[in-house]
Amino acid sequence: MTRILPALMMGSALMVAPAAMAQDTPAPMPMQLHAMAQAPALHLSASGEVRVEPDLATINFGVVTEAPTAAEAMRLNAERMTQVVAALRRAGINEREIQTSGLNLSAQYDYVQNEPPRLRGYQANNRVTVRILDLDDVGTTADAVVAAGVNQIDGISFGLVDPTEAENRARVEAVRALQSKAQLYAQALGVQLSGIRSLTEGGGYSPPPPMPMYAMQARAVSADASTPVASGELTVRVDIAGVYDIVR
Repeated sequence: MTRILPALMMGSALMVAPAAMAQDTPAPMPMQLHAMAQAPALHLSASGEVRVEPDLATINFGVVTEAPTAAEAMRLNAERMTQVVAALRRAGINEREIQTSGLNLSAQYDYVQNEPPRLRGYQANNRVTVRILDLDDVGTTADAVVAAGVNQIDGISFGLVDPTEAENRARVEAVRALQSKAQLYAQALGVQLSGIRSLTEGGGYSPPPPMPMYAMQARAVSADASTPVASGELTVRVDIAGVYDIVR
């Protein structure tokens, strides 16, 4: 009995100890969230525009041929397109400025009421895009390709080889407009501008869509007469948005 009693007492002590430790551990404090008020700010947008003369013209045209068989339609088209490319080179257009933008061959049918469609032949359509870097040559180039076999001109567009300089000028104008607007709002509200928090840019230069031109028939062109083409001016626009911190 004298040997068992200490073991029981020790076991009892071991069982009580965890409860005692639990009483001594402080209960966790509930988490507290403090909402922070956002600093007052002005959210504004502005744009800057500059007008520049284009230095690039792009003409989209095509050669369309028809024949009873698909092979004949493609052969005729290839012959005529070879003549067109040769005319472009004679006009001073570099080969790297000439790009095939589409080639299509389709069957052509005649439709008569109450009768099944009748195959008439095949049509080959070769579309080409040409970049012209000397705007004085736009009219003569258009006339040259028509004389060489082009029977469709989809349109002409004017653009910039490198719009970076014009875009940077538009950015400066946009920032000036944004600053002026922010100062105006601050003065009207009776507050002070403490700095700009963020500035984002949207938009930028994008070439205008081609202007439509009527389909032209092949004709003889004299050396001193060409289709008149006016390039006009381009508008380069940059849009920005800014957030200004203000103090009362």
